[in-house]
Amino acid sequence: MNVLHRYTLAACLALAAGSALAQAYPTKPIKVVVPFPAGGGTDIIAREVTNKLQGTLGWNFVVENKPGSGGNLGVDAVAKAAADGYTLALGQTSNLAINTTLYSKLPYDPVKDLAPVALVASSPMVMVVAADSPLKTLADVVNASKARPASLNIASSGNGTVAHLAGELFQKTAGIKLTHVPYKGAAQAATDVIGGQVQLYMSSVPTLIGHIRNGKMRALAVTSLNRVDDLPQVPTIAESGYKGFEAATWFGFVAPASTPKDIVNRLNVEVNKALQAADVRKKLGDQGADVLGGSAEQFGALIKSDIARWAPIIKESGAKVD
Repeated sequence: MNVLHRYTLAACLALAAGSALAQAYPTKPIKVVVPFPAGGGTDIIAREVTNKLQGTLGWNFVVENKPGSGGNLGVDAVAKAAADGYTLALGQTSNLAINTTLYSKLPYDPVKDLAPVALVASSPMVMVVAADSPLKTLADVVNASKARPASLNIASSGNGTVAHLAGELFQKTAGIKLTHVPYKGAAQAATDVIGGQVQLYMSSVPTLIGHIRNGKMRALAVTSLNRVDDLPQVPTIAESGYKGFEAATWFGFVAPASTPKDIVNRLNVEVNKALQAADVRKKLGDQGADVLGGSAEQFGALIKSDIARWAPIIKESGAKVD
């Protein structure tokens, strides 16, 4: 047998083995790491999608919250996990695109160390205050900050999140100075805003829509170009005098870089099916998220393009985390 025949045979055997692997997969529970605390937007989306997959396919999922370092801790754990399809992360814009520029020493490379699996959804940010806050509009925030620069605190769920940078971008755009207060997740930040310890909070719509609906928070503006269907009364920052302002976060499943392609494809197909289900679309829509989906390759292209898109914004804002 010549070299070409041996190579061809080896390739065929590898392909057959990969297909058999994908057909048998999964044979044990799949761990999904959420790199933020329970109760936040990323956690809500991860649980909705995995619950659907579990219900329709009978697969077992274990959602593990591993917060810290702007989401880097959880994503890094997945990047270094066994590439066998049994460890995934629901990453998002911050830890897959922004942090490569924001952090001077990121422990993983989102392009080289991770395999994109499936884009799930996106959501704009919303700026909120406590229900009894004297700040009624975005103009009130700007006027108060110009009168007393840095006197207003703005919370986010952590350094390096899209919410953090959306707040930085808004300050630059409006010519004001707010004092950023980073938290290690959404839940405690929400509690402190409702309690009046922090005046402002910028986070994703899925994270805060429940508090807005139950009357504990007042939404001042959203960061999308168009109004959010589930918050039709809330103006955009763009229409509030800052034309063209836009910032959103997306969410997607990733795996360790060397995860077999057949398994990545299988996961992608099943996640896309779950996203087409009417109940999933409604549940995510009720949280203020836009369902997306698409191929693993399209998700990979988005990660690369957003790394390039956010880099100059981060540098211009002066935001940096060591």
